[in-house]
Amino acid sequence: MNNTRVLLVDDDPVILKFVGANLKARNFDVTMAEDGESALKAMEQTLPDLVILDIMMPGMDGVEVCGRIREWSKVPVIMLTAKNELNDKVTLLNLGADDYITKPFGIEELLARVRAVLRRKSGANIPDTATYVSDDLQINFAERLVTVDGRAVNLSPTEYDLLRELAQNVGKVLTHQMLLSRVWGAEYGNETECLRVYVGRLRSKLEGDPKNPKHILTKTGVGYHLQKLPPKAQ
Repeated sequence: MNNTRVLLVDDDPVILKFVGANLKARNFDVTMAEDGESALKAMEQTLPDLVILDIMMPGMDGVEVCGRIREWSKVPVIMLTAKNELNDKVTLLNLGADDYITKPFGIEELLARVRAVLRRKSGANIPDTATYVSDDLQINFAERLVTVDGRAVNLSPTEYDLLRELAQNVGKVLTHQMLLSRVWGAEYGNETECLRVYVGRLRSKLEGDPKNPKHILTKTGVGYHLQKLPPKAQ
């Protein structure tokens, strides 16, 4: 029995009915909202495991709703957008969205994204090494806790999974395709801009100078790797 709670938000009743029916047919517990205010109220009342959120709504749009959600929750958010401009998609990811899908979309495509996001949320197996320490960065894999200079860093599930993948392969250059496949899922492979945004988000949270990173390094045209440094002296 699938007890996963999904909050579906869209001002189009046709999309609500179509997507909602398909999710319910797969035993998801679906709550629907037609505007931003209702979505935030439903968010607090139901504490969903996943939010599917339309960006273009009257009044409070999906961008604002996503920002409000991220003020207190790490719940995975998939944005529905009719926009095709790359900058808009980058903006969504920078706001804290975990993924996006462009209208019109097929239900199987959406379900694949839902499965991938929920898979990332559940996390992977804890690695053999309980902790990773490099200079001021420490990762406690058992507790999924990341600290910099002893201060806890608030990471989304996808940000953490990307960092964990790099830490489990410290010193190795992982290609764009390898990271996308391992972190986002086998159905991903060409979304290099999405990966770039997430690396940027990690650097902004982990690096003292994100423009000159010491932890997450770029291999131009290939991918990224995590550099292991001696522990910072206490």
